[in-house]
Amino acid sequence: MAPMRFFNTAGPVVPEDHYLVPPLERMDLDGVLSLVRQKHYFVLHAPRQTGKTTALLALRDQLNAGAVGPLFCVYANIEAGQALRENLDLAMRAILARIAAGARRLGDDSLGEISRQAFADAGPGGVVTETLNRWCESSSRPVVLLLDEVDALVGDTLVSFLRQLRAGYAERPRGDFPQSVALCGLRDVRDYRMHLEPGKQIIAGGSPFNIRAESLRLGDFTETETRALLAQHTEETGQRFEPEAVEAVWEQTLGQPWLVNALAYQACFRDRAGRDRRRAITVDAILDARESLILRRETHLDQLGDKLREDRVHRVIEPLLSGASVDDSTERDVEYARDLGLIARDDPVRVANPIYREVIPRELTRRVQSKLTQDTEWYIADDGGLDVPEMLSRFQEFFREHSEHWIERFAYQEAGAQLLLQAFLQRVVNGGGRIEREYGLGRGRTDLLLMWPRGGRWERFVVECKLRHGSRTTTERKGLVQTAAYMDRCGAKAGHLVIFDRSEKRSWKEKIYRREAEVSGAPVTIWGM
Repeated sequence: MAPMRFFNTAGPVVPEDHYLVPPLERMDLDGVLSLVRQKHYFVLHAPRQTGKTTALLALRDQLNAGAVGPLFCVYANIEAGQALRENLDLAMRAILARIAAGARRLGDDSLGEISRQAFADAGPGGVVTETLNRWCESSSRPVVLLLDEVDALVGDTLVSFLRQLRAGYAERPRGDFPQSVALCGLRDVRDYRMHLEPGKQIIAGGSPFNIRAESLRLGDFTETETRALLAQHTEETGQRFEPEAVEAVWEQTLGQPWLVNALAYQACFRDRAGRDRRRAITVDAILDARESLILRRETHLDQLGDKLREDRVHRVIEPLLSGASVDDSTERDVEYARDLGLIARDDPVRVANPIYREVIPRELTRRVQSKLTQDTEWYIADDGGLDVPEMLSRFQEFFREHSEHWIERFAYQEAGAQLLLQAFLQRVVNGGGRIEREYGLGRGRTDLLLMWPRGGRWERFVVECKLRHGSRTTTERKGLVQTAAYMDRCGAKAGHLVIFDRSEKRSWKEKIYRREAEVSGAPVTIWGM
């Protein structure tokens, strides 16, 4: 009996073990083969855990099978050079050892000895050029290199390695250097961290590797590919996904490969009920899986926290959270955030998918959440429903007393008021409910949908957050229209409009108020803060 395949969340896909989207179908294969045929050097980049290594290994096998004629294609992950940083001697030895290991797996064990001789003759500053030159001269077939995790290298190691590749580039037409080289990693070469020494000027624009012909990006799954991946599980086990569950996988991930696989693995293999193949996977199972991934702070999601601390990312994300109409980010900042997978590939600028949209504010408010009491009794009504007015009334008191103290602790201070409210409301999730969030550049607001289980269904409450701009009357009028529209779209039971007044001239007595309103028959409570 063949072993059961499963959804892969770690490392390259193994077709015998994992459900998969054919990796070469996810790239412009004809374009890549054309670059190799034309002896070009190029860049292939993609965010972490999008299937890049799987695609590279498949490309290696395709090229070695003769896709563009007789070639010897070697894949090597050279990340080992990162730990050695500015020690060129050891770093170059580690890099060449990984390339030699890749060649040895394909039956060529000559590279190790060649590199040892080349070190004696050329030293660390020339050993890559000399090794590859001698190796290609002795090879019966033109050599192609697929070098993974190149952007993990830093400083002098990265600059020297790229310059040594460039130094041998002119020799490639005669077969005395690799015919084609692909540099692979998270970033485009223009964003490689090329500091000559700590604190010294950055070498910008990828100048040590200005011989690249193109920069290609591996995309996410399409909706069709996402559905096909889930269908493989049904075909092999008989366990079906309800149509709403399939829709939820796509809507929550928008095809980000790790997220798609992780949601499905959690729902079908990790969840005890989901292991019963007689039970269909429901939309609630997918949403529960999403929450489990977030609460466990899986490595893929935890890495978002590291990226949020980078200045370039900060300049892009903060205006999205605050709903600002303008921002200080540059086009390069946005492209960098897109290369990391944080931002959608197309305009308007927005967070790449709903799961990231949920993780970002949680990550930014984690310290605040840890300081807030998690007692649930006071915001659950006697009938088991969610007492949103009581929650917002308490937040109003909390905001008046503590907002200055907490907001100044946020790295994203422009969005501090909205983040503080979301941290306070997070106890809804911790108590068994859910929060859906919508925010983005130019929206002028943050939309929160609180969902609470009651009587076998979800009750929905809209909380709309706005900053006061201009008069209170104008801000309220615009906010009420937006709140009512969001309530209608979500089918919410009640709506609440929270208006933050950041003016230092007005007193708390003027800022703090509560009043009831109605728009198109929809009741809305306005909370001034």
